[in-house]
Amino acid sequence: MDRRIKFRHLDAFSAIARARSFKAAAGHLNLTQPAISKTLKELEEILGVVVMERSRSGVELTPEGEVFLQFAEQSTAALRHGLRSIRGTGAAAGQLKVGALPSVASNLLPQAALAFASGNPDTLLEVHEGPHHDLTSRVRSGGLDLVVGRLGRPETMTGLGFQQLYTEEVVVVARPESPALAVKTFEALDAFRILYPPKDSAIRPLVARLLISKGVPLFRNRIETTSPALGRAIVFSDAGTVWIISRGVVAADIAEGRLVALNLDTAATTGAVGIMSRTEEVPSVAARAFTRVLTQMCRQDAGPVTPTEPD
Repeated sequence: MDRRIKFRHLDAFSAIARARSFKAAAGHLNLTQPAISKTLKELEEILGVVVMERSRSGVELTPEGEVFLQFAEQSTAALRHGLRSIRGTGAAAGQLKVGALPSVASNLLPQAALAFASGNPDTLLEVHEGPHHDLTSRVRSGGLDLVVGRLGRPETMTGLGFQQLYTEEVVVVARPESPALAVKTFEALDAFRILYPPKDSAIRPLVARLLISKGVPLFRNRIETTSPALGRAIVFSDAGTVWIISRGVVAADIAEGRLVALNLDTAATTGAVGIMSRTEEVPSVAARAFTRVLTQMCRQDAGPVTPTEPD
């Protein structure tokens, strides 16, 4: 490794890649925008290649940047873990940072967090909700210890291991009085406003493949989000809106009659939900304890999802 490459270079590069913005990355690292731009320029000069390019939509990684990001995040994660271990801080000494995708944050994590807190009173549990790309990037870089959620596309899982907890499908829901409940085909959904998963969500490829198999083009009148708060606010205020979302996000709403799943076959969207962690790191005591809580809960009580034995 070129000795000119410092931790600050890798940290700045990873932060910009995660945020896709120099301004946001600078704020996260408590730096000025010129300072973080200078740090990236230094890294590119050392590497001899351009790793990022600015565009109207933000910051885009070059092919060289995509490759380097994987190794940069793994390196910084390993270094952080080593420093925590020798200093006696972090997860090994009573702190656990867990990322949760919306479906588990609404469905599985509340009970798991309470059970873990009761059994581990000296461990500070931090739960961070967010989109799949952001959370997997953060666990790779060491900012999170575990992520609980849907298995993502292969390119998003580089450097991560996955322990399956259960499987879950995507559902199409609306208010009980919505005229959309009479819909019998996916094509007929085009008459309604659609809350649709965005490009960086784990369920987007599954929904897209399902629509392609039905010969249905991407809906024109759509709002893209996987935010439970925004989704509920919109669908509860507008009977003409239909929401395509993971069942776990709306399981309680369906069970209590606030939302109704349309009679459409979405079995093809079924995917694995589980625990993601760095493959080259020995899990801390706290991480192992949290994993046990999750696996035991899924074995004992399926709730609105279908449990499976962990891989």
